[in-house]
Amino acid sequence: MVRAVIITAQGFQDEEYLYPYYRLKEIMCEVEVATPDGEVVYGEYGVPARASMSVKDLDAGEFDVAVIPGGVAAPDKLRIMPDVVRFISEMDQSKKLIAAMCHGPWVLINAGVVKGRRVTAYWTLEADLRNAGASYQHKVPVVVDGNIITSPIYTNNPEFLREIVSYIEKKMSPGAGVVIP
Repeated sequence: MVRAVIITAQGFQDEEYLYPYYRLKEIMCEVEVATPDGEVVYGEYGVPARASMSVKDLDAGEFDVAVIPGGVAAPDKLRIMPDVVRFISEMDQSKKLIAAMCHGPWVLINAGVVKGRRVTAYWTLEADLRNAGASYQHKVPVVVDGNIITSPIYTNNPEFLREIVSYIEKKMSPGAGVVIP
């Protein structure tokens, strides 16, 4: 079975957490939710993300997919957490799927995984991404560069999740337990 983790903190963009959470479950992924203290956190509009683990327990050997929802507040908190930065770096070194939306690529910048990569994000991150050595892709709904999938805003959730599901379908080992409806 494919194991995914959604990493978030207080103040996430509700739609960017909910849509991936349920879509990954729909395709039979085991989905964990990691938060800074392993406690429930809330989105900008009050949606709860009920944690199943703390970011301190993130282990790249245990997961196939990492998803980082946006919003401004949550990624800003996560990008300065050594456990999160280490985990994302290790996921990239292992060529495992990392998907980030909106301000989520801030975490990828701090993990040092965007240099030389094509990425997109909310338009206010363009300078941050370029300064980190990324090739920022403007006005596109989703960008796939190897094992990194990025998207600028929750209105692109269908395209974002379509690419995530496609990646899982194509790249994960046969017999991994993924059933794509």
